[in-house]
Amino acid sequence: MTLPSTNTRRTRMSKATIVPLDIYKLCRWIQAGQASSALATFPCRQQIAIQAYSQKMRRALAFGLVVVQILLLVGLVLLPHGSIWPTNAFVVAAALVLIVVGVSLLIAGSGQLGSALTASPIPQKDAPLVTSGIYGFIRSPIYTGLITGGLGLTLLSGSLLHVFIWIALIGLLAIKARWEERMLIAQHPEYRLYGERVGRFIPGIGRLRPYR
Repeated sequence: MTLPSTNTRRTRMSKATIVPLDIYKLCRWIQAGQASSALATFPCRQQIAIQAYSQKMRRALAFGLVVVQILLLVGLVLLPHGSIWPTNAFVVAAALVLIVVGVSLLIAGSGQLGSALTASPIPQKDAPLVTSGIYGFIRSPIYTGLITGGLGLTLLSGSLLHVFIWIALIGLLAIKARWEERMLIAQHPEYRLYGERVGRFIPGIGRLRPYR
């Protein structure tokens, strides 16, 4: 029995790797309208259907996260206050400072994003990566502003329910930020190096681990 030569095995491996790439490119051409739909073989149609379903589910999940975020923020503002701790002049002053700082971070972060600003964790297509200004200190200044302002509202409330809502808001924003960062890395590979040196919500804290 004779074994296939090294060149023969390499040729077979090359063909095995080229075929999926050709199908993928064909699907991209069909989606872009650069090829006839008659060329859409079953594997291609299946791939397009899976991709469309994945995008639809991703948008639905992003919309759900935004709705929950809005409800939590509305709860911090509108739910009745309690008396778990006294809201004396010192507490009120500290809360107002936190709210002002939070709103300032929110305005600064939103202003620098410009047309790339979106409430959804899914980044805008073809939007530039912003790493200067406030984004040179923290990667998610808008979320930091919401957390800081939310803490101010919680202090003013004197309510344990507000504390739970504020903690839930932190968890939600952390989930949104992590998911958003994975998509930003896919869209902007240089984001990983940026994330390795800049903290997520607090300067120097929550940096990405170096890729190995």
